[in-house]
Amino acid sequence: MTQPLLIVGSYLSPYVRKVLVLLELKGVPYRVAPIVPFFGDEDFGRLSPLRQVPVLVDGDLALNDSSVICQYLEERYPEPRLYPQDIARRAQARWLEEYADSRLGQVIIWQLFNQLVIGRSVWGREPDQEVLRRTYDEDLPEICSYLEGQLPEQGLPFGELSIADISVACFFRNAQFARYRGDAQRWPRLAAWIDTVLAEPAFVRLAAFEMVAARTPIAEQRAALLAAGAPLSERSLFRDEPVRGPMSRC
Repeated sequence: MTQPLLIVGSYLSPYVRKVLVLLELKGVPYRVAPIVPFFGDEDFGRLSPLRQVPVLVDGDLALNDSSVICQYLEERYPEPRLYPQDIARRAQARWLEEYADSRLGQVIIWQLFNQLVIGRSVWGREPDQEVLRRTYDEDLPEICSYLEGQLPEQGLPFGELSIADISVACFFRNAQFARYRGDAQRWPRLAAWIDTVLAEPAFVRLAAFEMVAARTPIAEQRAALLAAGAPLSERSLFRDEPVRGPMSRC
């Protein structure tokens, strides 16, 4: 019997969420080893040399980086297709995935979510108000205006749900946890797009476990997720004290 895939990472990570959404949409069995990467043990460090999530473990294969993992899943489990078939449109979708992973990652995760959530819960640090001011006044409006210009008047940019929709929506889900929603009057196409994608059943199923993680202290999250019925791995990769990884910006 084929073993479920193992995904290492937090339900609150947009990069982990992207992979889990693909698994949900493709109907692939999986288990999650839920950790905030700062709390990963030595085994986690061996699986993820940059101490970042997600990690996918498929038998003897361990993969890092959400985009690498998603491409692997698309090729191994091709139905339903989540990358456009046309080569030009597929390249455009991959660009929006990269824009999400890099630019939205920088602003929504490392500036907004890090200041308001990670810094407080992991390091006990209060937000840098100047970073937040620049994020709200400059960076987020620039992102929203760019994305607004990439969208059709109605519907999804590639017709059917794709990696582009999933990638961008994953980061705006974290923005919601940090209590940011773009102005729907200023960016109506973007607001409608994000609402449509986050209403997909795959996102809704994961949202229940995200709320458990968001409301629970880090050390207690595994037990709380188990109680909520999350598909967890038997083994934990958790350590008691946080450690910064080589690529950490915290």
